[in-house]
Amino acid sequence: MKKEWDTIELLSHARHDWLNKIQLIKGNLSLNKIERVKEIIDEIVVETRQESILSNLNIPQFAALLLTYNWESHSIHLEYEIINEINLSTRHFVKDDELTNWTNTFLEELNKAIKAFHENHLSITIQRQEYGIGFFFDFRGIITDIEHIRRFLQEPSKFFKKVHELSEQELSIEVFMPYQ
Repeated sequence: MKKEWDTIELLSHARHDWLNKIQLIKGNLSLNKIERVKEIIDEIVVETRQESILSNLNIPQFAALLLTYNWESHSIHLEYEIINEINLSTRHFVKDDELTNWTNTFLEELNKAIKAFHENHLSITIQRQEYGIGFFFDFRGIITDIEHIRRFLQEPSKFFKKVHELSEQELSIEVFMPYQ
């Protein structure tokens, strides 16, 4: 299900995230943990750069999904990393709506198959390849219905999918989307 965020909701969530970061810095400063403050600031810089790269990929629906996913109640904490610069132009592009729909469906199906209220973590690595873009989904947590995930991954799609690992604690898949 796709949530449409209005401007006030977007600003409210962004403000909340920044206030949390500032409070974390302030708390560590009050404890005189200067090295930890430096680490937090470095983490913020890396996170902000990744958000900027993602936002400039020319796949706005997909970017919005990843940028706002953790703002809603899910049993999965999502993070992402773009490995190298990706320039999706009119010559090299992927279909934003198809990518977003598949990813959203994958996240919904994964949420159905995991233990709720457990530490479930999904990392998405995005990397430019010669003929398209590779997405590596790496899940760590508790999968309670492996067969549900297996059936979903076996469904036909327009994307090449390769399962590297599927167990009760781990799911690693690679999805390749060719340039259109």
